[in-house]
Amino acid sequence: MTGSTEVELVGECARCLEPISDRMVVGFQELFVYEDQRNPSEEDDEVSTLEGDLVDLEPLLRDAVVLALPFQPLCEDDCPGLCPDCGARLKDDPDHAHDAPIDPRWAGLAALKQDQHDQN
Repeated sequence: MTGSTEVELVGECARCLEPISDRMVVGFQELFVYEDQRNPSEEDDEVSTLEGDLVDLEPLLRDAVVLALPFQPLCEDDCPGLCPDCGARLKDDPDHAHDAPIDPRWAGLAALKQDQHDQN
């Protein structure tokens, strides 16, 4: 059996966590054998069998779709993601920046400076 199916994908971007949706066409190909034609001495669980004249496509379609999914779905190929410090979405604010972190050894002096500023 050879065919293709169209699936709708819904998820979130791996970098910025924005919701994304897409449609994809997935092709599949599988060989089916009749149950009575199967060699009983061979125990091959990988061979798909027909049940009467019916074909169970669910496992075949599931495997084809899962293998075709992107490992890390992205909203755009060049998605900048989130700021590692505050979590802001960098696409919305491309000039996003933070002040340089204060060395913890000098944090006490920064507190004294703030206290002096508050007293004036």
